[in-house]
Amino acid sequence: MPGLTAADTIRILVATDSHVGYNERDHIRGDDSWKSFHEVMCLAKERDVDMVLLAGDLFHENKPSRKSMYQVMRSLRMNCLGEKPCELEVLSDMSENFQGAFNHVNYEDPDINISMPVFSIHGNHDDPSGEGHFAALDLLQVSGLVNYFGRTPESDNIQIKPVLLQKGNTKLALYGMSNVRDERLFRTFRDGKVKFFQPGTQKEDWFNLMAVHQNHHAYTETGYLPENFLPSFLDLVVWGHEHECLIEPRFNPEMNFHVMQPGSSVATSLMPGEAVPKHVAILAVTGRDFKVEPIRLKTIRPFAMKEIVLSDEKEIKNLAKKQDHRAELTRYLMGIVDELIEQATEEWKEVQEDDPEEEAPKPLIRLRVEYSAPGGGHYDCENPQRFSNRFVEKVANTNDVIQFYRKKASTSRKAASGAEMPEESVLAQLTVDSVRIEKLVREFLERQNLTILPQNSFGDAVSQFVDKDDKHAMEMFVHDSLKSQLQHLMGVDQADEEDLMGAVDQHRSVLEAKFAKGELKRTRKAKIKPKPATWNSDDDGSWEDQPIALIVSEDDAQEDENDAASTVGPAKRRGKAAATKKAAGPVKKAAPVKGGRGKKKVVEEESEDEDIVMVDSDEDENELFVKPAVPTRATKKPAARKASPPKRAAAAPRGSGRAAATKTQAKLDFSQPSFSQPRANGVGKKAKDLSDDEIDDDEDDDAFEPAPSTATVRSTRSKR
Repeated sequence: MPGLTAADTIRILVATDSHVGYNERDHIRGDDSWKSFHEVMCLAKERDVDMVLLAGDLFHENKPSRKSMYQVMRSLRMNCLGEKPCELEVLSDMSENFQGAFNHVNYEDPDINISMPVFSIHGNHDDPSGEGHFAALDLLQVSGLVNYFGRTPESDNIQIKPVLLQKGNTKLALYGMSNVRDERLFRTFRDGKVKFFQPGTQKEDWFNLMAVHQNHHAYTETGYLPENFLPSFLDLVVWGHEHECLIEPRFNPEMNFHVMQPGSSVATSLMPGEAVPKHVAILAVTGRDFKVEPIRLKTIRPFAMKEIVLSDEKEIKNLAKKQDHRAELTRYLMGIVDELIEQATEEWKEVQEDDPEEEAPKPLIRLRVEYSAPGGGHYDCENPQRFSNRFVEKVANTNDVIQFYRKKASTSRKAASGAEMPEESVLAQLTVDSVRIEKLVREFLERQNLTILPQNSFGDAVSQFVDKDDKHAMEMFVHDSLKSQLQHLMGVDQADEEDLMGAVDQHRSVLEAKFAKGELKRTRKAKIKPKPATWNSDDDGSWEDQPIALIVSEDDAQEDENDAASTVGPAKRRGKAAATKKAAGPVKKAAPVKGGRGKKKVVEEESEDEDIVMVDSDEDENELFVKPAVPTRATKKPAARKASPPKRAAAAPRGSGRAAATKTQAKLDFSQPSFSQPRANGVGKKAKDLSDDEIDDDEDDDAFEPAPSTATVRSTRSKR
């Protein structure tokens, strides 16, 4: 597009897979992840970019520690807040792109001064979980530090609507698709249930940028996202999840777009892809053209890796036929490790332009050794951990410097139980960081014959247990599977044992087919009973991890409520009894609420016609933009404002209810759980104990008015 200047250029710092919190308990490597993230944010501020784009896995865990959250919020606040106005103008309906209490970009919030906004999707490590389905990014968004977009609330029906930004004459359509389980996403694309939306006007003027976080390579048949599944109108795809840094955009001639893979900013496994120098990039978009400027990170811990085959090394080729050669072999391998340490240190010093004399941090070293010996001999290798401990003062990974493995002919190995096991060479190359739990479980179960439990659901439950730290995932899976089987068997008329086993096997196959099609939901989230007052977490451990804390059925929940009521102290029993008697009187019906469920449904139907239109849509092009006549920053329609909650039901008459209450107590204790209403006089004032005579039962005088919604407050501000 001719005639465009620097004032029309959108400059974006692109990074992904920061994994803040990785190995944070290690006394040597514990601070590596947040230091590299802080360097990325400082680079963005120094280079004066317009925005930062993060393509997933900002945190290493979906429940990050306080330390990790503190370091991220500290870095964001230091670099994103400021008086410099953000020059990016939002043209799309922000309520379609950002969900939650604050459904707008943070730099348009009148209460926050954001000079450099951060846009981020979630990855497979920091995905939403738990009650409320919140992610760690939700905390950062509600605090005004991050713009969390690209959510995928339904993995089997995905709609991707872009954030439309403009600076000068350059228009940017920012697409985002947060992580979805690869096999399910593959099936969703294959079934045509992924819809991409485009601007309804001037389609040829928009630069289409997309951030994804999926497997880039075909680790399994359906365990990845093929590039040809994405729409061809995209210009550049920023690919997260893969840790190997391929910062230079690669052109896909079939789809006619470029793909850039920034990689991780911290090494989370000792693999060849992690040994590649780490970079971020500044993407400059002018019109429909773009340029990429790679920037090498300097705070990354040095990492050197080498792989050798002992039978090919001239110096020790004949050691396999000697006796007592362990010491000689160990000295040779130690020499190679020393060379790797020196190599890593020199490479780190070359990058440090500011202070080349600074002492280099302890490097990460990995030496992979193939030790199969030809001609019937053998190599007497030292214990890997004992060998690694020889470099305690020299390396950062003092327990896994060396890795021995042996090539072996393909033979079937069986465990004591008769189950077939993977090859030794496969097990030798597997590490905690490189193994895919679902794949490992699937390969193991394929050799077994499960009669009751569905196989694919079993692997998913194990993945939830390992990856998401769900302590009760397996227990809930077994309970739900057995419950489903029992319900099915109750409808079987035959009583013959063979017929029953056939029915069980048939129902298991049905469950597996439903899970493969996405019709069977994942293992439901475990519900935990309230912690007993007598439970001491320091002595007895965490209550949530105990088997007795799990609620597996509604009957358990009811029994737990009855037990809690029977174990409450005398004061609590009196308060609860009085409240029960008080509520036993005749209760008037609550006044009908205007704008209830029926009206909300109408609003939702009307909101389907939004500012962004689908691909090849011929609707009115004016619907793309937010109407400038509206004097508010929030683009949410007034009709979508939530209706006020219904008033509480009128209290019982003073007569019999109060007389019954005064028989058991003289005062009502509002500090008990039975009376959890908000304070009428604001926060910080101590609630007074009111006698029964002082309670005003006037149904029209409600002291606890509902708080106004966020949309109402924002609309009132705008009118002022």
